[in-house]
Amino acid sequence: MEQFLANVVWHALSGAHLKYSIGTDSARRYAPGFSPIIGFADPQRPDFQALRPFCETGEHFYCDGWSGPVPRGWRLEQEATMFKMLWDAELPDADAAPEATQLGPEHAPQALELATLTQPGPFGIRALELGEYFGIFDGGRLVAMAGERMAAGPLREISGVCTHPDHQGRGWAQRLVLKLLRREMRRGETPFLHVMSANEGARRLYRRLGFTEVRESVVRVVAPL
Repeated sequence: MEQFLANVVWHALSGAHLKYSIGTDSARRYAPGFSPIIGFADPQRPDFQALRPFCETGEHFYCDGWSGPVPRGWRLEQEATMFKMLWDAELPDADAAPEATQLGPEHAPQALELATLTQPGPFGIRALELGEYFGIFDGGRLVAMAGERMAAGPLREISGVCTHPDHQGRGWAQRLVLKLLRREMRRGETPFLHVMSANEGARRLYRRLGFTEVRESVVRVVAPL
């Protein structure tokens, strides 16, 4: 488990999500349209030169676990830290959100609109293709959702968790997360997620649900020049 957590982005991009990524045997990124995330075979010696032909000027990428000097031809735009949290509790007894709708390609524009408004993390118009996504609708409008992103070994990431500001406080995000992790555990997968270190409210919520903080790492946003 630890070997996958230590460099989960690379294990996803070079493994289960290889068909959704582009790059080389030392550096890869999710293809355009997916979440703008990059990974390296050796995050301590990231091969930005190999990655550059697969990136366009004006794009912005999230990078996990690398804190060295910014290479020539790239610009550092943001830097923070985040936790990887691993599920450490029993299988929930029942589906926590039976009324939720499974999202498909026809829901992609609404999902992107909600993610752009609420900023749950890097998201793209094709994000729904990476796993199961479920949402809550109000009058035909998507107001809450949660889904799956990275897959690495036994690990399956819960991601894109967000609720429209006008509909917060009803517990929908929590119930959607529980729905997803129950489905993952029934498939024999181990749920995990990322949460920013500064987001203490979210960290408390996830700890209360049954997640444990297992690794803190640097996360950067970089852009090619």
